[in-house]
Amino acid sequence: MGTPAIMAHVVTARQILAMTIPRIYRRRRLSHYAFAALILSAVANVVAAQPSPGTRPTLAPAVRAYVQVDTPTIALTHVRVIDGTGAPARSDQTIIIRDGSIASIGAASTVQVPSGAQTLDLTGKSVVPGLVMVHEHLFYPTGPGVYANVAESFSRLYLAGGVTSMRTGGNMNGFGDLNIKRSIDRGERPGPWIDATAPYLEGPGLGLPQIHELTDAADARRMVDYWADMGATSLKAYMHITRAELGTAIAEGHKRGLKTTGHLCSVTYREAAQLGIDNLEHGFFASTDFVADKKPDVCPGQGAGQAALAAVDPNSDAVKSLMRELIQRHVALTSTLTVFETFVPGRPMPPGLDVLDPILRQQFEQRYNATATNASSPYVKLFSKGRQLEVDFYRAGGLLIAGTDPTGGGGVIPGFSDQREVELLVESGLTPLEAIKVCTLNGATYLGRAARVGSIATGKQADLVVIDGDPSTHIEDIRHVSLVFKQGVGYDPAKLIASVRGKVGLF
Repeated sequence: MGTPAIMAHVVTARQILAMTIPRIYRRRRLSHYAFAALILSAVANVVAAQPSPGTRPTLAPAVRAYVQVDTPTIALTHVRVIDGTGAPARSDQTIIIRDGSIASIGAASTVQVPSGAQTLDLTGKSVVPGLVMVHEHLFYPTGPGVYANVAESFSRLYLAGGVTSMRTGGNMNGFGDLNIKRSIDRGERPGPWIDATAPYLEGPGLGLPQIHELTDAADARRMVDYWADMGATSLKAYMHITRAELGTAIAEGHKRGLKTTGHLCSVTYREAAQLGIDNLEHGFFASTDFVADKKPDVCPGQGAGQAALAAVDPNSDAVKSLMRELIQRHVALTSTLTVFETFVPGRPMPPGLDVLDPILRQQFEQRYNATATNASSPYVKLFSKGRQLEVDFYRAGGLLIAGTDPTGGGGVIPGFSDQREVELLVESGLTPLEAIKVCTLNGATYLGRAARVGSIATGKQADLVVIDGDPSTHIEDIRHVSLVFKQGVGYDPAKLIASVRGKVGLF
């Protein structure tokens, strides 16, 4: 199989070869020997041009302003280790970090701290893997039908909240998401590693001027190829896409090494699974499988889908059959409970609102107060049903992953909401250890990065979150982040948050 680093380069090489060599071959009619030489040359150029996945970039001075710990060898002593696999927490451990990777882990009484290591006594604290969240955004609703690019402030907040890897589950800004990802990778900005999704694959009906409307399956293929060429690494289908467009996008994406997820409506979950989709967003909240008079390729409206979901029996054959289909076809399901919680009367005020521009904060607080008085809201029943179905999917053996979706009517704040998502999974019925696994190792597994991140193990990248307290028994301690390591560099969450407080929405 090869090492993860070599395999990562091979995947990149395949993507580039797939879009260049066939064209050259058709034009030049090369001999077999010349063609083979061309392949080897292209692969060598790709490998030479790409940094090793484990290589730490040189951090710019603007990034170093937020760094608290950065030495070649670090010892985290007397710490509780929650490794992200679902295994019980291990108390009084020592973790040795060397050159950005975990060199060793073991009981504090047996692990020898290397000479010259920077030692942090973490008695009373816990370490969990860096969160791997897969429905995040670098935009925020700033007006009716307008989503502003706030990549600079959001990337800092994600990192401050313990998110060290994330997928942008939708792109309103074209090259903005790709370029901020590259800037972070080069060490020019603080932020998580980003799997950058291409702009939405969507048909007519949404009415947002920031989104291209597909005309047919050929248009979907062109869009996938263009954004794959530009460097996007994931695809997302949206509510008004047709089955033909979705099937074409999925197949073309798979040729290019890109997975496809979807916030669907016109296409049912079962239909999408049969077309080969990799992931479905928002748990079962976006499913239209239970709408009685659902017409092919027509979105009956989110309200119709949600009303049908609220009425369905979780133990019915229809629900069980759909879950089996998704699991058998290896379709992952993304939980985004944080965005739905903002629509439910009686729920707590979301955390982190003080980072917003005052006008945006006031707008959300007004909406929150209006929601609180809406006793007839359908979200009361829907929220409960949707949460139960996510837990049932997990218990049935499905790959449940998580994100936060900072859109809706606002109030879903990066970093803070990622911690809240872990809490809500526990409130829904998972154990703290299970919820942490969903938000770490499961996300890394879906992204194909579990060999490097997502759990705490010797040889893995040192993406770690230091927490005051014990979230394995008190999940609310997940909010008490005191230090975030990404590739062995420890960032100060308080400084990251302070740098954007009161300004989110402006940059």
